[in-house]
Amino acid sequence: MKNYIKYMALSAVLLTACEAELDNPIEDGGVYSSGSADLSNYVAVGNSLTAGYADGALYVTGQQNSLPNILAGQFALAGGGEFTQPLVDDNTGGLLANGTQIQPNRFVLAVDADGNPGPVRLQGTATTDIANGLEGSFNNMGVPGAKSFHLVAPGYGNIGGVLTGASNPYFVRFASAADATIIGDAAAQSPSFFSLWIGNNDILSYATSGGTGVDRTGNLDPSSYGPNDITDPNVFASVYSQEVQALAASASGGVVFNIPDVTSIPFFTTVPYNAIPLDAATAAGVNQAYAQYNGGLAQYAALGVITPEERDARTINFQEGQNAVVIEDENLTTLPNPAGGTLPNIRQATPEDLIVLTASSTLGTLADPSNPSSVIGVGVPLGDADVLIPEEQAAVVAAQTSYNATIQAVAQANGLAFVDARAILNQLASSGISYDAGTLTSTFATGGAFSLDGVHPTPRGYAYLANQAIAAINEMYGSTIPTVNIGSYGTVNISN
Repeated sequence: MKNYIKYMALSAVLLTACEAELDNPIEDGGVYSSGSADLSNYVAVGNSLTAGYADGALYVTGQQNSLPNILAGQFALAGGGEFTQPLVDDNTGGLLANGTQIQPNRFVLAVDADGNPGPVRLQGTATTDIANGLEGSFNNMGVPGAKSFHLVAPGYGNIGGVLTGASNPYFVRFASAADATIIGDAAAQSPSFFSLWIGNNDILSYATSGGTGVDRTGNLDPSSYGPNDITDPNVFASVYSQEVQALAASASGGVVFNIPDVTSIPFFTTVPYNAIPLDAATAAGVNQAYAQYNGGLAQYAALGVITPEERDARTINFQEGQNAVVIEDENLTTLPNPAGGTLPNIRQATPEDLIVLTASSTLGTLADPSNPSSVIGVGVPLGDADVLIPEEQAAVVAAQTSYNATIQAVAQANGLAFVDARAILNQLASSGISYDAGTLTSTFATGGAFSLDGVHPTPRGYAYLANQAIAAINEMYGSTIPTVNIGSYGTVNISN
């Protein structure tokens, strides 16, 4: 059962990564207009999605293909000025703190011993040390890991707080001072035009951790939040409005992006809920092992302690063929175990459960190498961190809906261009998006749009988003900024 996910053939990936450039390239001799927008000093603010983060790391090539850098390249054809980025030192992707690695290297696509292609961490020594700070200001103020309220938090770039989680190692590299704020450093550059894409991490860290954080709706004190908590919508609305006001003070205009659905990205759509293949004999043996558990559920249902519906939902039943994995579910009724303690709060997954991508590394393997019955997902349930159950998804959706309402309202009130990233990523997930050289989809590793971490776009995905932003800017400000040839941008990395 190990390596249960069957990725598409590696040749398909290679074909995707090397598609012909069939679009008509932009000619340097064209004349383009910025309309009512002043693009001379463009400043981009956001998180990993604007920093150029991809494949689980920040590396030079990713930064060169960041969404803001692609936009800046097109802005330059219509009066845009120089665009600087806080480039890291290599394409390895890791981060050091005084010589000790604190962030892992990037993913590359490799073939395992069984011939299956999949992501592995790139071998090599990282050279980017956060102790070696950068001087000057930077147009790309994207900081991987930043949440909405982090943009206004003094000390978020203080190296002394990195190990405790009080500050951000990526911002440490280029913060103007130890007590600086991201939005303060951005506004200090007096941008003539800005982009803002923030809020993803306010729900994404909760989702990618399988809902192990806390929904902080009703809690207006971000200082009390944990790293995987959902930000209160009122906190988001307050800080988002402040950030737009700070950036807009000197700007002729800007473009903002809303928050995509978590269900639209490969991190949550790649691993199937029914990932366990069993023959008839093995299924019968597993069912025998769960007979006592199932019998206890039947007794509690007969006594009225749990409903027949909960009994049915919790009953473990394997059969020949593909089977749903066994998962923990903290929302189930806690039941005493006659033998002592409590019965496990477990059930088999349904199509409504989202298994996270990182579970693929352990699902189907042995939790105890000496115990053949300890197959994760069969005899040993997937833990809470590996599954986003419907109740947790509902908390994410509620916050996202509120955030997006705020973003759109603020955009309208300030005359800003608006990019519906939610609709774009939903289209990628449902039908794909065609372009002259092919089709972009959200299929993991082979779809072209998403990098190997299953969350962040590839250069081609960022290029498509840049084109959507350009279209929104042109419509709002009457500009004629040209789009890019997305077929000329790469997808996943096969090797270093």
